Amino acid sequence: MQNSILTICYIIASVTFILGLKMLSHPATARRGNLIAAGGMLLAVLGTIFLYHDEAGNALHNYGWIFGGILIGAVVGVLAAKKVKMTAMPEMVSLFNGMGGACAMLISIVEFNHLMHAVPEKWTIYPPLSALGKSGAPFHIPIGELLIIVLGLIIGTISFTGSIIAWGKLNGRIKDFSFRGQHIFNILLLLIIVGLSVWLVCSSAEPVRFLLTVIFYSILLLSVVYGIFFVLPIGGADMPVVISLLNSFTGVAAACGGFLYNNKAMLTGGILVGAAGTLLTILMCKAMNRSLLNVLIGSFGGSAQSGTAATQGAYKEISISDAAVVMNYANKVFIVPGYGLAVAQAQHACHELEKILTDKGVDVKYAIHPVAGRMPGHMNVLLAEADVPYEQLLEMEQANEEFSTTDVVLVLGANDVVNPAAKTDPSSPIYGMPILDVQLAKTVIVNKRSMKPGYAGIENDLFFQPKTSMLFGDAKKVLQELIAEIKML
Repeated sequence: MQNSILTICYIIASVTFILGLKMLSHPATARRGNLIAAGGMLLAVLGTIFLYHDEAGNALHNYGWIFGGILIGAVVGVLAAKKVKMTAMPEMVSLFNGMGGACAMLISIVEFNHLMHAVPEKWTIYPPLSALGKSGAPFHIPIGELLIIVLGLIIGTISFTGSIIAWGKLNGRIKDFSFRGQHIFNILLLLIIVGLSVWLVCSSAEPVRFLLTVIFYSILLLSVVYGIFFVLPIGGADMPVVISLLNSFTGVAAACGGFLYNNKAMLTGGILVGAAGTLLTILMCKAMNRSLLNVLIGSFGGSAQSGTAATQGAYKEISISDAAVVMNYANKVFIVPGYGLAVAQAQHACHELEKILTDKGVDVKYAIHPVAGRMPGHMNVLLAEADVPYEQLLEMEQANEEFSTTDVVLVLGANDVVNPAAKTDPSSPIYGMPILDVQLAKTVIVNKRSMKPGYAGIENDLFFQPKTSMLFGDAKKVLQELIAEIKML
């Protein structure tokens, strides 16, 4: 009876996951959708703790350890989420994603050890799939279970180590690293992992338990190495794609755990995360006009430099007062947010500037590039925190249709996503990447701290065009000064 109630709890939780994911598609319902999905997860966790019984009728025990772990995790998670700055949100997402991969990895290790403890010293993992167990009774080797354990181990480990490296690169603790032939090394390493896994699951020999254990932990160690070298050479401009891809890995690893335990909620959640992460990865690659393979082996965004840097001319600056006049008397203004806006924590000042201009009759909109910032949707989250109306956020395709009729474009900390070299310079590493065509506007004002290249390490041709003016300084301070000047006009 209790297991039947637990199954109902899992079904309800699965429905809340699907409903919550659907509601996350719009900012107006995203918060409620997140709470609904969290409520479903809470129901699944509590149901498992209090209602689960194994085949022998035994319930869970060690409640002190269980609730102690939950309490510690809850306190750490709440404090971390409360204190994190918007600039560090990509690192937190990557770190939390890595914890999911670590969980799947540990589940595989624990279940493999259980499996090894249950079988004799010498056993067969090939049809007829039976051997004598410790009790002398026939033991049927669960090849399907072993396959899921190995898959969860590989995918979870790669997700964990890759996410930790991504976290380190995003916060500057780990630098880009590559060596000659690294991609070949990665491919060979992956082939060895796959080969060992196939041998472990499908060998026709009768290996001893010790050898199988050595092979299993060799796969674990090689997966750790692969996860590290898989992410290390990938440059900053591709980190949003990497985070999305690793997120899908974690989902697939969690789904393996759902198969392993026949847990409907875990399976549904893993499939949703894996599918959503995969689709997002595909969409972001499309937004960059590159294949996923090109992202993974291209090392784009590391130390690449544009080939046109030597031929660029001088740039011109604009004062705060002149910028205020130009924006105050414009009919249409576009704001292009970038990572510099997040660094300065200037989203609220940006929203205030938008409201002041709107009150003066200026049509103000935001142009959002799919890979702006350090994670998928970074700019959307940033502006949502400042209560910017969702209707004012235009995707790249919509914004590009309106730039030709725009009087002023204010670029706040964005760099690579507005670089015309993506269309004009075949030697540029970003050539072919869709960008925001801000150069079509009548006037472009770019706010940056300095003339240093962006995160991709590429010079921006836009800064040297005649219609572009540079407004140097911290984004928050510049916006506050602009607001003060416009109020006096």
